[in-house]
Amino acid sequence: MAQEDNNAAEQQQPGFSIEKIYVKDASLEIPNAPQIFTDRMQPQVNIELSNAAQALEEGVFEVAIKVTVTSKIEDKTVFLVEVTQAGIFQIRNVPEENLDMIIGITCPNILFPYAREAVSDLVVRAGFMPVLLNPINFEALFAQQKQQQAEQAEAVAKH
Repeated sequence: MAQEDNNAAEQQQPGFSIEKIYVKDASLEIPNAPQIFTDRMQPQVNIELSNAAQALEEGVFEVAIKVTVTSKIEDKTVFLVEVTQAGIFQIRNVPEENLDMIIGITCPNILFPYAREAVSDLVVRAGFMPVLLNPINFEALFAQQKQQQAEQAEAVAKH
């Protein structure tokens, strides 16, 4: 009887585990090769980041971050790299109000170093100097997204 109580208590404990981390999608384009390799001007680099999550089954989620790096010299694209780094996470017995924070902050923090490495590796293999992505404050991004959602909901409620 005591064994059953222990098992039931263990099943109710909050749990978090990484099931799988993988590159879901990666692409590299060098539309102006080979001429772009002779251009000596310093390119401008633009970085975009987004994240998404979906439930796969009860307590199991896929979280993905997409990093797009565009390098241009004036109006010519030097290269375009897109990497979607994903992971499957098991998140069990966590209060609903904490689940969004885990999916929006903890999981992207785990995935980002892998995405950074994949982007840098693709850029170097393409023959360019590595692009080193600065650390991202996913907590601040999460707070910003929540604030935008609240403002949108408030605007809809007024109409």
